[in-house]
Amino acid sequence: MASNWMIYGANGYTGGLIAREAKKRGLSPVLAGRSETAITSLARELELESRIFPLEHDIAKHLEGIRLVLHCAGPFRNTSAPMVSACLSAGAHYLDITGEIAVFEHTHAQHEKAVRQGVVLCSGAGFDVIPTDCTALRLQELMPDTERLSLGFDTDSGVSRGTLKTMIDGLGGDSAIRQSGVLLPVPLGSQVRKIDFGRGLKTAMGIPWGDVSTAFHTTGILDISTWIPMSKARICAARFAAAGRPILNSRFVKSRLDRFADRRKPGPDRESRERSPAFIWGEAVNARGEAVTVRIRTANTYDLTVWGALEMSDRLLRQRFPGGSYTPARLFGSSFIEQLPGSGLFETETI
Repeated sequence: MASNWMIYGANGYTGGLIAREAKKRGLSPVLAGRSETAITSLARELELESRIFPLEHDIAKHLEGIRLVLHCAGPFRNTSAPMVSACLSAGAHYLDITGEIAVFEHTHAQHEKAVRQGVVLCSGAGFDVIPTDCTALRLQELMPDTERLSLGFDTDSGVSRGTLKTMIDGLGGDSAIRQSGVLLPVPLGSQVRKIDFGRGLKTAMGIPWGDVSTAFHTTGILDISTWIPMSKARICAARFAAAGRPILNSRFVKSRLDRFADRRKPGPDRESRERSPAFIWGEAVNARGEAVTVRIRTANTYDLTVWGALEMSDRLLRQRFPGGSYTPARLFGSSFIEQLPGSGLFETETI
């Protein structure tokens, strides 16, 4: 991979993992972010170039000579739009590792601009949403007349400090579904069903996962829901949190939770990650009630993000793609997840 690409937010937990793995592979990304002390220190350690700039004014001038930006600085709802705009101005491809629905929708809304500029935009170049996006496309390939798509995952992977802060920012919010092609909010805890994600039947709850946006753009399927396993006690707690939204959204509560997050370690260590694979599940149902289920086991959420983001960056730098807004599966096909380290193969079940 050429050296004319950038990791912005390299000082974060996941950005740091990606930077270290890139160096291990003999790659030379430019490390960038707003924290001069942290970025300069990491760049010196890894013997890489660094650039220090905030995401406020004249961002494009800092992208001189850069062909691709891998954006790792959250919360992405605050940071993605200015970097996307800068990449369009600078003619640089844009990837990020977000899972936020609003970010996916904004990135996709820039499609025509990206086409004109010959720039590839792809949000979700990590665990959010590579495995589930590939699952969505595989299900559509197996059942082209799918009318209802359900996706989900089960994992014991830990949560990084940055992810926890994003979760805190969304406390008290709704879940989301795609219904008749339209994104709709639904009360958190209102969707409950039994699902075997790959290690036995479990109670599951609907969550506002990014696939209600990305899987629609990948497949065109109009009805989409997203799920994770959740105990009945935690489902009740989610319902309580939804009812207590005004309190949870207060500056008083969120500031204290943010301070709690700041005291946590940056993220799970290597041994914890190696012990925590992810189990991906998807179900397609057509108008006749026929159903197809697929499952695949992958690496843990953070290692998959590292390997997936680097592989996507490498392919975009080595190959030519028409400009536009893409999803991971639309760029590289449903088998992309099977090609990443730690992944198995899709297993299919027809009902």
